Amino acid sequence: MSASPLAKSMASFAIRAHRPRVLRAIPTLVTTIPRRSAAVAVPDEHVARPAQQPSVEINGVKNDHTRSALQDAVSAYGPRNTWTREEIAAIYDAPLMDLVYNASTVHRRFHDPSQVQLCTLLSIKTGGCTEDCSYCAQSSRYDTGLKASKLVTLGSVLKAARMARDNGSTRFCMGAAWRDMKGRKSNLRDIKEMIKEIRGMGMEVCVTLGMLDDAQAKELKEAGLTAYNHNVDTSREFYPSVITTRSYDERLNTIDNVSQAGISVCSGGILGLGESKEDHIGLVYTLSTLPKHPESVPINTLVPIPGTPLGDNKPIEFKSVLRTIATARIVMPKSIVRLAAGRITLSEEKQAMCFMAGANAIFTGDKMLTTDCTSWDEDKDLLEGWGLRPMKSFERETGNPEMVDSVVETNLEQEGSSALFGTERSFEQVKRETGSSA
Repeated sequence: MSASPLAKSMASFAIRAHRPRVLRAIPTLVTTIPRRSAAVAVPDEHVARPAQQPSVEINGVKNDHTRSALQDAVSAYGPRNTWTREEIAAIYDAPLMDLVYNASTVHRRFHDPSQVQLCTLLSIKTGGCTEDCSYCAQSSRYDTGLKASKLVTLGSVLKAARMARDNGSTRFCMGAAWRDMKGRKSNLRDIKEMIKEIRGMGMEVCVTLGMLDDAQAKELKEAGLTAYNHNVDTSREFYPSVITTRSYDERLNTIDNVSQAGISVCSGGILGLGESKEDHIGLVYTLSTLPKHPESVPINTLVPIPGTPLGDNKPIEFKSVLRTIATARIVMPKSIVRLAAGRITLSEEKQAMCFMAGANAIFTGDKMLTTDCTSWDEDKDLLEGWGLRPMKSFERETGNPEMVDSVVETNLEQEGSSALFGTERSFEQVKRETGSSA
């Protein structure tokens, strides 16, 4: 597997940008990976020894916890779901270039950094939703000029899926503006037919239909559904400020039903709702402490919709987006991290930084539900220009196995296997440990 120009530049980029402090702050990168591996090009003169490392200093304050949390995360050779909020905060607050450098290292270990999954999201039932999500154009509670529609026909969906496939998309996603699927047996039957037909094209299929019970999740699984999207949106603490008609635990229940049915979970959040950095940390904490990490984690930035309560919100600072992506990559190493809504506002260079920090999926096409999206042609130029290539359907290529093996050996010797895997957790534990929603 040959490395892309973007992958080859990751190590030298961070060294040039932050010499020599970066190297003092990330001893794990140069102590747990043998020099024979070609995946990290760190010259010998920059190799430091753990015993010689001083504490990391941030804003004049020595912070051993930041270095320790980052070291532990980068040293791990598999996912763990025993993260504490303090550990995630320490990682999130690390010097930004250190954070990106470490995230890119984790990314290379578990993924092929030259691959990006291309997804297309089609609205199959627009508007008329009874929920009060403060950011959403499809809520019937707000005057956004969007009219409610009926479920689209099978023919129109298959036409859109063929166009997406022919333009390089390998995952086709469908969204319906419903609170839940109660009393929608005929709609569920039609959606199952859509899923079967799209799977027949060789594509992955994801849907987002609101809350599901366990029986509905099993029906979708039997139809061949690849993944189900159900975002938690933000931290548990900030959530009631954004939505009151659906509790945080109801979202977790749907995620549990989907997971128990054997469907891959797609769950992430939205940045720019008026939250603080503590809520970014809380969002990642919720997702990374689920019994099983989401297969994919979409990171959205708010697209302000006139007429909604958040229609006048100012754009979130890009550094916060980058920190959230990098932290998600480090603590959920095997998950796909997807640049979702709002990507159209990012420059090509900012998107490249997100790929460096571990993002490896995008939504592409003319529309993403009701908001504008970057076109296929633009994204083809973007990927080609940065040495990236589309991920094939059902392809999850790992990074450098030599890196994984070396970290396994080092950690087993130093810490023992129990420190690497964590413990089995249930959704009830997640609810208890994060508190109960209002």
